[in-house]
Amino acid sequence: MSRIAAIAPLGQQIWLDNLTRQLLDSGELARWIADDAIAGVTSNPAIFYNAIRNDLAYQSALAKLKTTAVDAEKRFESLVLPDIRKACDLLAATHAQSGGSAGFVSFEVSPTLASDAAGTLAAARRLWAEIDRPNAMIKIPATPAGIEAISDAIADGINVNVTLIFSPQQLAAVQGAYRAGIERRFSAGFPVDRINSVASVFISRVDSLLDPRLPAALQGKTAIAFAAAAYGEWQSLPPLPGGARQQMLLWASTSTKNAAYRDVIYVEELISRGTVNTVPDATLAAFRDHGEAAERLSGHVTDAAAQLATVAAAGVDLEAAGQELLDAGLKQFEEAFAKLLALVA
Repeated sequence: MSRIAAIAPLGQQIWLDNLTRQLLDSGELARWIADDAIAGVTSNPAIFYNAIRNDLAYQSALAKLKTTAVDAEKRFESLVLPDIRKACDLLAATHAQSGGSAGFVSFEVSPTLASDAAGTLAAARRLWAEIDRPNAMIKIPATPAGIEAISDAIADGINVNVTLIFSPQQLAAVQGAYRAGIERRFSAGFPVDRINSVASVFISRVDSLLDPRLPAALQGKTAIAFAAAAYGEWQSLPPLPGGARQQMLLWASTSTKNAAYRDVIYVEELISRGTVNTVPDATLAAFRDHGEAAERLSGHVTDAAAQLATVAAAGVDLEAAGQELLDAGLKQFEEAFAKLLALVA
């Protein structure tokens, strides 16, 4: 058993934070699913920009699309939605064997809709229908408009990956929106037991922002404390009606940005039953080589609140920092999306 596959018996799903046609066509993703128990895939505009720019497998299809009259966003979707479907199909067995709780592939609504609740919901409905796979997830950012759309999308029966969560306040709002959507759908007489959602909590970016603002003794600890506090609260969430599943916590941005830290710290320290960690290729390779699979996050739960209080006492406003990171994340995705559309125009 590979070191990555050894995480699955501990109750955590490992997803790949990348998707390219080369990964699909070469059989590499299929091998990782078989050998490493990779149980899902996430994507975003930056991932697809790099894929289309660097993967020759897209070039002939792109050249053909450029002779058509469709706009750049439609060209982009025409290029990558077949890859989303193919990845869904590769993970269909995982989805079936898990009883529908694993094997998901995420695709994001346009970042230009981050402040448009109605536009986000319309895009989520359209993409859900076009991908047409039960193990697809539509990514929606945790902005105020996004949170409004999330509740509506869940009520519609759409699987949702809520992205760009950086603060406890954001996470609470996201969890409330999911619950509201489930309750609305259940009250309307529709089944809720097959709906899935993840709340994507971004990890390493928190430490990258806050470490320079903290004394040395507190550096490299805030993100894990945030995750541990969230995990402790998640474990005590009240049940949902109709046999609905709880929204899972997904740890995102788990590559190590600080070379002084262990390169798999945000994989090892976040192993926890009932959660997901989406991991980029390089970090997966590092864990495959020297990672240690052991359930660790629960060991941080007891001290998490005290750790976060110490950070606050050092002058850090976690809610303000979360907003700063959300703004930066939205800007990064908007810029990547603009470059992506220019690439396919």
